[in-house]
This record gives sequence, structure tokens and C-alpha cells, in this order.
Amino acid sequence: VAWVKKLFNIDKAGHGGTLDPKVTGVLPVGLDNSTKVIGNVVHSVKEYVMVIQFHGDVEIGKLVEALKYFTGEIYQRPPLRSSVKRVLRTRRIHEIELLDFKDRFALVRASCDPGTYMRKLAHDIGLYTGVGAHMRELRRTRTGPYREDETLVKLQDVSEALYLWRVEKDERMLRRVILPVETAVTHLPKIVINDLAVDAIAHGASLAAPGVVRLTDNVSAGATVAVF
Repeated sequence: VAWVKKLFNIDKAGHGGTLDPKVTGVLPVGLDNSTKVIGNVVHSVKEYVMVIQFHGDVEIGKLVEALKYFTGEIYQRPPLRSSVKRVLRTRRIHEIELLDFKDRFALVRASCDPGTYMRKLAHDIGLYTGVGAHMRELRRTRTGPYREDETLVKLQDVSEALYLWRVEKDERMLRRVILPVETAVTHLPKIVINDLAVDAIAHGASLAAPGVVRLTDNVSAGATVAVF
């Protein structure tokens, strides 16, 4: 984020969820005013691909059984090397899929709640199998609406896009690198409001039915929604 701020010469930028050292993958960065909505990305579902190394021989049946056991709501205590308080808490593992298994290595894809520690999950799977295990490699393949697709760019791409815009006056690559802020809320239910209601809403008024033009069918009480 510090590197991006320096490149763009801006005062404010924020990211969509910390990645540990040596972990690769998707890291959305909000520029300037878009940092106000990046929190919706931080607190959204994450997806990882992980290599687990077992400390002994494991039968594939026992491994599949372990993955089923850890699907759903689980208890986790953050590891020693973490930035949060080490208290027992619950997190939901939405899905775990075994992609490959060879010798003592398992390649696993997991979809989970924000704040789930994959390193701890690998350790606990090792305990369940009885031989012990640790996380060997980790890559984040999704955070909220952002995935490893055509929108994913390297920091090198950002630098090149800015060079082309500043020197060659060519903004095509920059438009691919910088996405509209609306993409940060594509995963949320949406309410479209009347133009006349915008000023009142922006100054803290409650939204009444006459101000609603249309809405998606997944709006529910207590849910976070995006208002357009």
C-alpha cells in the first residue's frame, strides 16, 4: 500500500485484508475516497489454495474425513505470530475441497469467513489425522468480489500503466488496472434511491419507502446493503 501511494502520489490508500509474509494472491487496494468502502471487502468471504505437509503417512480416507470434520463452524485460537488477541473464537469454513494428494503433501482449496487462519487450520487437520502437519504454501484466490481473473494485476503492471499514462498519454492500461469503486460492493444487496433522497440520506436521514426506486431481491433485515 505504501508503494502504491508513492506511485500515485496520493495521501490515502487502504487494502482489503492483510496477507502474511510469503503468502501470495489477491490484495485489493482502495485509492483515496474508495478507502471508505474497502472495509466491506475486508469483512467478506475469502478463498485460499493451500499446500499442507503432513509429518507422517496419511491414508486419503482419513484426510477426506478430516476435511469434512472441519467444514462448517469451527473454533480457532489465533497463532502466536498474529496481530490480534489470542482468544478462542468461532469461524465458518464454507467449503473445503481436496485438489491433489501425493506422498505427504495435500493441495486444498478452502472458502471461509474473514479472520480464519489457514496456518492454524492446517495444524488442526494434522492433529485430527494423528501425524501432525503444517502449512507449506498459501495463495489467496478470492477476497469478496475480487478473484484471480482478468482484473488481477501485478504491482509491475501498475507501474507500467502509470508510465504509459504520464509519458505516452495512453490511459488504456490504467483503466484496466484501476477499477471503478462500485466493484467493491458487487457482492452486497443493493438499493437504488431517488435523486431527491440523496441529500437527506447523505446527511444522516433514514431511508423511507418513497425514496426507494428499486432493490435486489436479497435485501433482508440486519444485512449490510449498498445504496446507489
